[in-house]
Amino acid sequence: MAEYKDLKGGKVKNYTTNPDNPYEGQVWFNETAGELRIRKGTKTSAWASGGNMNTARQYLASASNGTPTATLSFGGSVSPNQQTESYNGSSWTEVNDLNIGRGALAGAGIQTAALAIGSGSPDNANTESWNGTNWTEVNNLNTGRNALGGQGTQTAAIAFGGNPPYRAETEIWNGTNWTEVADLIDSREWPGGAGTTTAVIAFGGQAPGYVASTEQWNGTAWYEVNDLNLGKAYMGGAGTSTSAIGFGGLHSPPATPQAQTESWNGSVWTETSDLNVARFGMGGSGTSTAAISAGGGIPSTPAMAFTEEWNADFAYGVWATGGNMNTAHKGVEGAGTQTAALAFGGEIAPGDGTGDTELYNGTAWAELNNLNTTNRRSLGGGGTSTSAIAFGGGNPATTDTETWNGTNWTEVANLNTARSPASGDGADSTAAICAGGQSPSSTVVSLTETWNGSSWTEVNDMNTARRQLRVNGVVPSALAFGGETPGSADSLLNESWNGTNWTELNDLNTGGRNMGGAGSSNTSVLAFGGITTSAATQSWNGTNWTNENNLNTGRTALGGAGVATLALAFGGDTPPNTTATEEWFGDGTLSENID
Repeated sequence: MAEYKDLKGGKVKNYTTNPDNPYEGQVWFNETAGELRIRKGTKTSAWASGGNMNTARQYLASASNGTPTATLSFGGSVSPNQQTESYNGSSWTEVNDLNIGRGALAGAGIQTAALAIGSGSPDNANTESWNGTNWTEVNNLNTGRNALGGQGTQTAAIAFGGNPPYRAETEIWNGTNWTEVADLIDSREWPGGAGTTTAVIAFGGQAPGYVASTEQWNGTAWYEVNDLNLGKAYMGGAGTSTSAIGFGGLHSPPATPQAQTESWNGSVWTETSDLNVARFGMGGSGTSTAAISAGGGIPSTPAMAFTEEWNADFAYGVWATGGNMNTAHKGVEGAGTQTAALAFGGEIAPGDGTGDTELYNGTAWAELNNLNTTNRRSLGGGGTSTSAIAFGGGNPATTDTETWNGTNWTEVANLNTARSPASGDGADSTAAICAGGQSPSSTVVSLTETWNGSSWTEVNDMNTARRQLRVNGVVPSALAFGGETPGSADSLLNESWNGTNWTELNDLNTGGRNMGGAGSSNTSVLAFGGITTSAATQSWNGTNWTNENNLNTGRTALGGAGVATLALAFGGDTPPNTTATEEWFGDGTLSENID
């Protein structure tokens, strides 16, 4: 067997620390640790939240350029149902309306050259063509219908199935006229679809029960292929006849919105990463590797504006096991970096708060001097391992504030309003922010205070009162996400602080109470863990949340430190309380020793 030096050469570069961004497969020697290491890479598929539509709707249609950054969505069941919107990858813009408002239609084409097919009134056969600016009425379908499937381009499209009651008719569009061709084998309404006028798959639908059957069109006839793993109707679809995804939909009994996504390889369907929000009747378009899901609904909320983007092949972060804490506790706070982190306060047993302080050096935790106030569960804080701040928390709620100088905690000026749990962060002992929480009277508050190194000042409140939320960032640039609103409702809300005001932005994909977090601004944050011992991890880029690789140990009420790309998660409740520590490598640059 050839040796490494024979394949790659005899030189391996030395570093005093691990390189910041090694390429996949890179080998180096860490002189400080005395270790020979190699970079490993990871890939995954996932849905990420995008900008919301201007008008919430379901039973709409979409067309895209094969990417989530260039999409057209049109029609729908919610008035005004002629509305058309264009998506640029972050936001939707209203453009010229359909001539005939309608829902339960099909779509084909791309963002600048699309086709709206079927539904409408009075004959449900209407077809319109989009030139990038305006819709023009063109020749109708031969068979009027709604709830149909459609695929192809503006000048070469296919329409199949529909209602009423359960149709099998298939028609081909040549840019001028529709021509009837061979029927589906199984009549159905609300089928999903992917492909072109000469090669398409039709999957799922209602006939009248929710079906899993899949049929493939070869340009002349339909033939049966392998079924979906779960029978569904009202699904979204994207891709080709040999490489596609089907997502969302409705399954019964009982009628239940689905988040499930299935991937088609030309032969079989395989379950893959779910939508973040279960729903049906959404618009879907794109490819099997880059798609979009727009709008949709659930029975209790008939229409949504929510948008999700699908990426089937991207590098993503990984959690690696770190050294355990000395004491297991939940409701713990953190400060510092992945390799120089401070953990303080928390609860070691029900009702038994602690002032314990520990320091992490990238390998192991060491016990340090405790907080002066010992019963400090559910407190807020942040900073560095040598200059930190702790505030609020306790049982009952306290206004106590202490600063850390690397050796000892010192009591300083109190918060204006006592709160426990308290949430906040700081750059160091001289600059911090505290937002939300619960007052001694059990009132959930939106109050916000900032610290200047000597005193707390009340500033503008959050838009929504919340407790058990997470705040990450510094005084002029912070993010507040998750939590619990009055009435004990778990929240996905996300607000950004610019030094003066809070602004509501796109919600978390998952989450709620007692999440951990890391980040130093309102544009780069990592959220992890939380309610019901979740392992979910999400990253924030200033616009959207993206699902990342889960924690190895799901937990709630955990501590966090570091930044969005290099973070630390520690402690929390699994249950029981845990000492487990995990290190996050956000760009997938997990490295391992070479023996």
